[in-house]
Amino acid sequence: MIVSASCKKDKTSPIAANATPTTLGLYEYASDVNKRVLIAITKIGTQTVNYGSIFDTGSPGMTMDANGIIPASMITSSGFVFTTDSVVVNGITITSKKDSISYGDATGITKEYGNLAYTNVTVGNSLGSIELKRVPFFLYYKIIDSKKNQLAAHSADVFGVGPGLSSTITAISSPLRFFTYGTGLTNGFKLATLPTASFLTTPTYVAGLLTVGLTSDDLSSAGFIMHPLTPTVLYGYSPNIPGTITYGGTTISAQFLFDTGTPSVTVIENRLASVGKLPSNTTVTLTTTKGFTYTYVTSNTGNLTEVQNPSNTQDYRTILALDFFIKNEYLTDYTNHQIGLKNN
Repeated sequence: MIVSASCKKDKTSPIAANATPTTLGLYEYASDVNKRVLIAITKIGTQTVNYGSIFDTGSPGMTMDANGIIPASMITSSGFVFTTDSVVVNGITITSKKDSISYGDATGITKEYGNLAYTNVTVGNSLGSIELKRVPFFLYYKIIDSKKNQLAAHSADVFGVGPGLSSTITAISSPLRFFTYGTGLTNGFKLATLPTASFLTTPTYVAGLLTVGLTSDDLSSAGFIMHPLTPTVLYGYSPNIPGTITYGGTTISAQFLFDTGTPSVTVIENRLASVGKLPSNTTVTLTTTKGFTYTYVTSNTGNLTEVQNPSNTQDYRTILALDFFIKNEYLTDYTNHQIGLKNN
């Protein structure tokens, strides 16, 4: 009895060790001046697949073409064929909630048509992957560009990691929210700078670009300038960051969207300026209200920039295209609703 009591007294509760962030590679791709960064989708539902989805900091939520995911007999040009409130196919729950999702602005919109769905998703490849559990996403049956052309299957799948909610299907948000982060990590991700040399005409794997899970050091001492985000009534926290932008002797207030999903042209919205492309060798400087500053120079092959009037685009945001991410690191903290920016 004495030995038994002694053993019980000495027993201590295990202390959970802090989890380690997961680092994944992404794929870089270029076609002329257009650049893309892609994340590999290697399993969706019960099926092993091999798709490259656009890694998009400018929108929330995953969209996926239904072709090759569910039987072709279920897909028509006007919708999916089933009569119940929902149906489970290949581990994917497809609901009867139909909608559309648009990308672009009033000068040119690409639109996907489909339904809200749920499934488990594996992203990454044999060099590193993670599983995301029961992700709400947009399963689409057709995608139409601004010229009314139907695009090829899976040519524009989107992996939207923005902090808010979709403006149409409000149930979908960043799929990275559905990862089990573990003790000691904050829900969110870091994106390293994108090496220019890997933007080639075939998708090129670059290790270590995406870190899933943020440490206390990331949020306090890693050099990121943090920008608290503003909540909206319907669409969660807005990714737009206030500041000013200067170009060609003009300085204006701006709402910045830092967008890996915009492949080539940064758009400055200025209601009082002439619309058009900025000449090569124009110096552009942006400064956020939290003190982050970045300067670049336009050319014919990179940092392409144009001025637009929000009355034409119906969009007030100044959108920084993918070239921004070649020189700057980017962080999104879903838990504390903030975006971090860091010069590199």
